[in-house]
Amino acid sequence: MNIRSIPQLSALTAFAAGREHSAGVRPEAHRLRLQTLVRLRWLAVAGQTLTVMFVYFGLGFPLPLGPCLAAIAVSAWLNIFLAIRFRANLRLRNRYATLLLAYDIVQLAVLLYLTGGLQNPFSFLFLVPATVSASTLPLNKTVALGILTLLVSTTLAFFHLPLPWSQADPLTLPVIYIGGIWTAILCGLGFMGIYVRRISEESKRMSKALTATEMVLAREQQLSALDGLAAAAAHELGTPLATIALVAKELKRELPEAGSHSDDLDLLISQARRCREILSTLTAFDDEGDHVFGRLKLGVMLSELIEPLTSDGVQISVSCAAEPGTEEDMRAEPIILRNPGILYGLENLIDNAADFARQEVHLTASWDAEWVTIVIEDDGTGFALDVIDKLGEPYVTTRKGEWAASPSEDGAHDGMGLGFFIAKTLLERSGAHVGVANRKRPRSGAVVTVTWQRKDVDAGSKKPAGTN
Repeated sequence: MNIRSIPQLSALTAFAAGREHSAGVRPEAHRLRLQTLVRLRWLAVAGQTLTVMFVYFGLGFPLPLGPCLAAIAVSAWLNIFLAIRFRANLRLRNRYATLLLAYDIVQLAVLLYLTGGLQNPFSFLFLVPATVSASTLPLNKTVALGILTLLVSTTLAFFHLPLPWSQADPLTLPVIYIGGIWTAILCGLGFMGIYVRRISEESKRMSKALTATEMVLAREQQLSALDGLAAAAAHELGTPLATIALVAKELKRELPEAGSHSDDLDLLISQARRCREILSTLTAFDDEGDHVFGRLKLGVMLSELIEPLTSDGVQISVSCAAEPGTEEDMRAEPIILRNPGILYGLENLIDNAADFARQEVHLTASWDAEWVTIVIEDDGTGFALDVIDKLGEPYVTTRKGEWAASPSEDGAHDGMGLGFFIAKTLLERSGAHVGVANRKRPRSGAVVTVTWQRKDVDAGSKKPAGTN
């Protein structure tokens, strides 16, 4: 495959990132399913019913049984109505999901009002709707539900019916203890909301980034498949072209030599010959491409990668050498298969280095009996300390326009944080380890080190099929 075609794949990265970060729009696939809320509410109905019945009949504590069962029955009938009216796999719009979760908060507040308010140990269940919201709904909806939870819990701290307890030994909790429960609910809302939302967002970002990577790989496979299609076309078109050439020669032989169509027949014969030459070239490429064009020395591969970048005003140099002390039979330069993942990953890393370099980028390739290493160094400002530990995660970038969904004026995206992630993912799939660091002072700049086990990438010792 021509390495010059690989940078075009960055458009796929822009497309994937742009779709996922359209302003104010959450993809439908991330919406909360109605079935999820219905099942959680059935679980709540069952738990609330068993608890109320056990306290009233099992422990013999007095409580307003009728109103409690009525509040639980409302949730049960709501579930039945939703199950009959809507499809189970329906994904709710954010405002409807927020309303249903707000109902769950209010219904729990009613039950707690009837059974002791914040003195009831089940008041911690206020955390459940807020946690569900943090994992699926936008931040403003989660904040609104959190405020509602604080309002009803604050109300329950002062207004509620007595806690169901033995009348012979009534339980009276001090005000400071009730305040501690309210504080615990507040802290739980904050911690669970932030933690669950952070985990959910990281999961979504990783899913989007992997989708972009799969698009790149699919594009690579399509380009690779074109070689096979070209070879198949060469084989299939060979016979009809030979027939055309033969018929043209026969017509020329039968027509008068000075006829008006003689020049046209000569042109037809020459063009048919030219087509056969082109097809024979494609056939030869198919027969030998895997062993000749598909394999190249490490230094040649790096030279191909930097060729499209040498006109950007930054000097890019390459040095290749075996490590000192390498055994004589392993000092030969490794031969690398033209792996699209390796080519794209390295090209992206070199391109990034050239973008941030002041004057030069240097590539150092070295090897010994066990390892093959490529070090990419630039003389720029280096990696920022607040970014270097996150490199390799999706949507981490120091370029301007970090979440931009539209191109800049020159038509290029200014940095979505997917390029390094995709490059690292593709290289790691080939067996590489990718490390990042800054150059040691007083020099400035970034250093990216890519290392493979030699047996994983060196095809020099492998004989092509059919050879002795």
